[in-house]
Amino acid sequence: MKLLFRSLLLLIIRFLGAPGALLARRRPRPGVRPRILLLRPDHLGDLVLTTPVLSALRTALPEAHLTMMVGPWSSEIVERHPALDELLTFPFPGFQRAPQGALAPYRQLWQAARQLRQGGYDLAINLRPDFWWGAALIYLAGIPQRIGYALQPGAPFLTEALSFPHAEHATRSNLRLASAAIQALGAPALPTPYSAASYPLYFRPTSDEHKWVEDYLQQIGITPEGIVVVIHAGTGGAVKLWRTDGWATLADQLARGELSLPAASLIFTGSPKELPLLEEIAQQMQTSSPIILTTLTVGQLAALLGRAQLVLGVDNGPLHLAVSQDTPSMRMYGPTDDHIFGPWGDTLRHVVLNATQKCADCPSIPCGRLDFTSNELATHPCVRLITEQRVAHAVKSLVQLASR
Repeated sequence: MKLLFRSLLLLIIRFLGAPGALLARRRPRPGVRPRILLLRPDHLGDLVLTTPVLSALRTALPEAHLTMMVGPWSSEIVERHPALDELLTFPFPGFQRAPQGALAPYRQLWQAARQLRQGGYDLAINLRPDFWWGAALIYLAGIPQRIGYALQPGAPFLTEALSFPHAEHATRSNLRLASAAIQALGAPALPTPYSAASYPLYFRPTSDEHKWVEDYLQQIGITPEGIVVVIHAGTGGAVKLWRTDGWATLADQLARGELSLPAASLIFTGSPKELPLLEEIAQQMQTSSPIILTTLTVGQLAALLGRAQLVLGVDNGPLHLAVSQDTPSMRMYGPTDDHIFGPWGDTLRHVVLNATQKCADCPSIPCGRLDFTSNELATHPCVRLITEQRVAHAVKSLVQLASR
């Protein structure tokens, strides 16, 4: 059914042509403030990795009106970005982490297109490379210039489809799209190289959020000089999780001051759904129990990560948020390619430990697959095979490098 509806959409664009009668009614006008729309349907981590694009567009096109359309699950990341003029939220199909009917994505497509037609946008950027639904959306919304990557089946809906650079960091790929958009509007391309130093991540906690963290730590007996280590062990895909006994061993070592860092206060963060995981880790520890926080806002979490001396975890959004706060981090990767989704920051302050043993039926590592069923997890232990010794050595090395 999904394939049938995609095929129908492709027939529509072939019938109308590109740009076609639907799009011919409007073109960007010289001297008029250009209106740019950015689409990014993803969750927290991917949105953090997208923030340099907003800053780059604002610097290159200070007069532009920038609108971003994101899922409600990640709007907190960009709603306070100073480069953004307007934020739209939409429950993009396929990203809701909840079942949907077969026809729901197509009903939502027409609904969103009607909404966007009122915006008078001159140019749109489909920031997620494989998001065909987004490419179809900006076409049906009648936006005259539509930029994205040349991946099927979305490429025919674009006016400028860039060749997709495989194994390139996601932030760098997004900056390429931004540069193409800037040039399409008559401005010079973004300066290269696209590096984390030139195009850093952006998220700023408010003064109230910083104060909340200070007050909370004082209430639980952690002084301003106290060493704080945050562990965010959870993630969206179970195959990316490490072992709870491994986390418990590592937490005990940090609490005893054994890894080149003075004895630390441990704070476990996560979502309410991850509370059982965090409690299991805490129960296996031999030292004093850690603090467990599962109801923080994104801003409070960022402020806490910024206060910490070290943040540890797996492949998840909060670890990218830690990079935006310039707090040293160590994370473990298995099925995900860290060349694409690894930390966008100083390599001396952020370390990735990759699994080295591929799983039984995976052709390679990283395999790129995250949708394993619970029955399949036992035969896909790549992250779980990372040893406590490797993790402890990585943490010690990170602490020494970051202190220089």
